[in-house]
Amino acid sequence: MARGTKTVVYGIPNCDTVKKARVWLEEHGVEFEFHDFKKAGVTEPLVQDWLKDVKLDALLNRRGTTWRGLSDDMKAAADTQPGAIALMIHKPSVIKRPVLVVNGRVKSLGFSADEYTALFA
Repeated sequence: MARGTKTVVYGIPNCDTVKKARVWLEEHGVEFEFHDFKKAGVTEPLVQDWLKDVKLDALLNRRGTTWRGLSDDMKAAADTQPGAIALMIHKPSVIKRPVLVVNGRVKSLGFSADEYTALFA
């Protein structure tokens, strides 16, 4: 990628998929900033911005352990976009991770070495 590119990895440090993404970026000399959901949180404007690039159903991880641990009421609230956004702000672990943002745009959810290679080759 060109000089002056800003890359941010959003996630939680103990997530295996986030670890793989961070290691891949480091091994390939890609400079990036890491945003820890747990410590720094996420905001409604941030999530709204991501939704310009990815669908809500892709961003909200309904297969993870955090989702499975939610009450039925919380899960039902996530059926609407405002409810899902509120849930992601309250429990950022329900966000598919990592969220890879390059120059302010979401380029990848989750980690795929092939996808990262295509982005950063």
